[in-house]
Amino acid sequence: MARRADVLSNLGFVAAGIAGVAAILGGAVSFADRRERGPWLAFFGSVALVGPCSAWYHLSPANGSLVWDRLPMAAAFAALLVAALTERAGVAASRLLVPLVVASVSTVLYWGATELTGGGDLRPYAFAQFYPLVAIPLLLALFPQRYTCSAFWVGGLGLYGIAKVAEAGDAFLFGSLGVVSGHTLKHLLAAAGVALLAWMLRARRAVS
Repeated sequence: MARRADVLSNLGFVAAGIAGVAAILGGAVSFADRRERGPWLAFFGSVALVGPCSAWYHLSPANGSLVWDRLPMAAAFAALLVAALTERAGVAASRLLVPLVVASVSTVLYWGATELTGGGDLRPYAFAQFYPLVAIPLLLALFPQRYTCSAFWVGGLGLYGIAKVAEAGDAFLFGSLGVVSGHTLKHLLAAAGVALLAWMLRARRAVS
């Protein structure tokens, strides 16, 4: 039952990712500079891919499927960081999209390679995942906002933080609730955070 919930809850990532991509491509989002589109499209597109990749891993847990589970997540973390940099520090930061995504994805490939030798070094991937969670709040605090609805950034990041707490308490939550595991809740909360960012893009307006 828990495995089935872990698989089905990935539909939230697909829905949130597609919603973000559709909003941008459909013209529902206004950017002050067209170069801001790329990082956001990369972020939401990567999130949409998290769904099937994570579902595959939960259906067939193995190191090989776990690599594919983590690849789109790594790309999403990097793309979101570049989106924040582009919005707050300047649109020139959009040039960092490809190198940072490649670097982040490489941390997963590195882990996969070290796993084959028995090492399984997750440190670079952990850094790629958590560095944006530290850097983005700093960007929000240190640079002036160019759009309204900045509170949505805080809400989205906060939901992801709660999602990681739920993941850490996976077995405890399943034993207490008896319905869903902490990992399932992680999927749902993280997907809600992405959906909140998609809503932010649709609702915000440029600050004059």
